[in-house]
Amino acid sequence: MNAQRLASQPIGVFDSGVGGLSILKALQQQLPGESFVYLADSGNAPYGERDEAFVIQRSRACLALLMQQHHIKALVVACNTATALAIQVLRDENPELPIFGVEPSVKPGAADSLTHKVGVLATAATLNSAKFQELLHSLDSTNTEFVLQACDGLADAIEKQWQDGQSDEVRTLCEKYLLALGAFGQAPGEIDTLVLGCTHYPFASGELQTLAGESVRLLEPGTPVARRVYQVLQTQGLLANRGSKTSLLPLATGETRNLQQALWHWLELSQQVIKV
Repeated sequence: MNAQRLASQPIGVFDSGVGGLSILKALQQQLPGESFVYLADSGNAPYGERDEAFVIQRSRACLALLMQQHHIKALVVACNTATALAIQVLRDENPELPIFGVEPSVKPGAADSLTHKVGVLATAATLNSAKFQELLHSLDSTNTEFVLQACDGLADAIEKQWQDGQSDEVRTLCEKYLLALGAFGQAPGEIDTLVLGCTHYPFASGELQTLAGESVRLLEPGTPVARRVYQVLQTQGLLANRGSKTSLLPLATGETRNLQQALWHWLELSQQVIKV
């Protein structure tokens, strides 16, 4: 495939569900001339409470679908758990494909915190992964205290918040996990920076900000990932031509209702979700 034709191909984005839309939103803002195929592996969600072998197997399957059926030119793994457990496998097996992941923003958290105490909300799989532990160890010299909190059920509650009886569960879980982290604020010993270490969590940022307080800074992964994708595609000559016709194709392996509603609620997009 020649370079010009390859540049016109879409960028693939996948997550276990709707959380990756927070990354897609940043990508669309940073790369307005690109087309995207978004795959929600809703038939196998959530990833955060699954074992490593399962996440690797599903990540391989999602990549295969996006490559074989949609001929993507790059992949964004818009899931912290899949990034932590599977991205190196995907890169090793597909060296010709630019593959990008997301990770908790603990580096900017350490740089920005004035109290040197940073809270991290993530799935247990992310927090326990070797990749995340290596990232934390790389910051030992910053003298930052990281308070880690596994948020079992929160991603799933965000995923299902439109279902009957689920509307209050997101706030209940946010309250539970922020209480477990400790005190928030600007005083010594208080958490002044909160890292959202799952791509679902930015969609609960309103509740989290209210509970933590307006003085606490929330860090999301979307913008840094989007900037990195732009830089790499530009360097490799893979950016779509200016004025190219853009598109978004949303896909789901399971039920489509949550993704359909999330697209409209969070991105104000009405594209029909296709079940695959």
